[in-house]
Amino acid sequence: MVSRTEKFRGSRTHGRGKKAGRGAGKRGGRGNAGLHKHKVQYMLKYMPDHFGRHGFKRPQKMVSAKITINVGDLEQMLEVMKAQGTAVENDGKISVDLTALGVDKLLGNGKVSTPFEVSVAETTALAKAKVEEAGGHIVVPE
Repeated sequence: MVSRTEKFRGSRTHGRGKKAGRGAGKRGGRGNAGLHKHKVQYMLKYMPDHFGRHGFKRPQKMVSAKITINVGDLEQMLEVMKAQGTAVENDGKISVDLTALGVDKLLGNGKVSTPFEVSVAETTALAKAKVEEAGGHIVVPE
C-alpha cells in the first residue's frame, strides 16, 4: 500500500484546497478576526454586545464606603483604646473620639454596659439609644 506522503508527491495542495494548509486559513482567521468583515453575521447573532461601551462608572468620590464600628465592638476594644490613649476616662464616663480614629459611623449591634461619651460624625438610632441607656451620650459635630 502506498503511504500518504508518497500518494501526494507532486500534488501542490496535498488534498487540502488552496489555503487550508496555511495558518488559520480555512476558519477565516484566528480568534475574533473578521468580526467587522466576513464574520459580521456571526457577531451580530451570537455576540451582539461584543463591541462598544456598556454601562457607566460612578465617580470615586461618590463610591467611597463609610468606615463603621458597632457599639459592642467599642465595649470590647475599651482596654486597648485606654492603653493607646484614644479613650480617656473623665468623671466616670469614658470619652472616645471616633472621628480621630477614622470611623465615620457608629452602628447599634452588641451590648453596652459602660457609660460612653462618643464623638462621631454619624450614628444610627439604635446605637444612640443603647449608649444613652447605659448612661452615656453621643456628640455629633456639625
